[in-house]
Amino acid sequence: MEYGLLGEALGHSFSPWIHQALADYDYRLYPTPPTDVAELFRRREFRGLNVTIPYKQTVIPLCDEVDPQAAAIGAVNTVVNRDGRLTGYNTDIDGLIYLARRAGVDMAGKKVAVLGSGGTSRTAQAAARKLGAAQIVVISRNGEDNYGNLSRHADTQVVVNTTPVGMYPKCGVTPVSLEAFPQLEGVLDVVYNPLRTALVMEAEARSIPCSCGLPMLVAQARRAAELFTGETIPDHRLEEVISGLTAQVRNVVLIGMPGCGKSAVGRALARRLGKEFLDLDRLIEAEAGKPIPEIFAEEGEDAFRALESAAARKAGARTGCILSTGGGVVTRPENYAPLHQNGVIVHLTRSLEKLPTAGRPVSQSTDLRELWRRREPLYQSFADLTADNNGSIEDTVHTVLKEVNGR
Repeated sequence: MEYGLLGEALGHSFSPWIHQALADYDYRLYPTPPTDVAELFRRREFRGLNVTIPYKQTVIPLCDEVDPQAAAIGAVNTVVNRDGRLTGYNTDIDGLIYLARRAGVDMAGKKVAVLGSGGTSRTAQAAARKLGAAQIVVISRNGEDNYGNLSRHADTQVVVNTTPVGMYPKCGVTPVSLEAFPQLEGVLDVVYNPLRTALVMEAEARSIPCSCGLPMLVAQARRAAELFTGETIPDHRLEEVISGLTAQVRNVVLIGMPGCGKSAVGRALARRLGKEFLDLDRLIEAEAGKPIPEIFAEEGEDAFRALESAAARKAGARTGCILSTGGGVVTRPENYAPLHQNGVIVHLTRSLEKLPTAGRPVSQSTDLRELWRRREPLYQSFADLTADNNGSIEDTVHTVLKEVNGR
């Protein structure tokens, strides 16, 4: 074994891709039951290990030496074998510090509220101290400072969420409402799936500097790779890996008038990027067991919109997809968050005279100009960018990719 990630139930992990992109060495996942951890460390047949839940405390007594920073936090997530001697480190703190600086969240002289009291909370507290926080308060379910008495900390200036609240598959929930902190200047969430938790999206809506935990994930791996190899990895390389990983997991969501070409462009984008294509209308039909015109005829538009919202929540929680939506998905504001949480939302436009109406209940029952008048502001409120689709599909795909990759 050269380098790897040690854990009991790793699930889907980006770690091999990240490490190989950063340092180009062999890196593997090692799902390991508790009974085998001590023997693995006794044999020492590895050059370096990252350690994840539930072993960040377990491995401490198995190391010959523990870095003071890791000892203070009480958790080791990186172990380096130097000539048979094992040294434990905690690189999560380096990742969180990079995350804060990258997001423009300044903790110096500020009051910082850390949500959660587990191991990652201790890492966040240590990072806040290193960044010069004037006061750090830990908010937990129980104890003196809890979610029931947040008014005591209305002067909080930075919030760091270290809980799993809002993490996939339980997207759309948040540990706190930011209304509790009227002086807030920054929000960090260590969760990176989805890319935007409900907490991050609330911060976005309030124009508060914020970030999910994906840059932290890559930055802590950068520090681990440096400890493994003894070589410095520059920030520009780190940013390239963050951009590459973001592009892998990010969805491209297409919105626009019925018949504007969302499905055709979506399939072409999926082929170009090697991503899965999802058509929200087809997902609705599969769930309902009948075509959309029948849903409208038998159950009415309100029933269809409810099915559409349910499909948007389910599809929007996926990652690495191209998602084509129905023309009216923007008519329900609650559809924005599930589509935005992992996606770049692209508004495709096409001249009204080119829009087909056959098989489209709303287009057939409403004048297209009137429909456009009502919906155009809604498309703009949802969209991150707009792409004209009056030319060829190839031209539209080129435009969308250029704009998306520039973000």
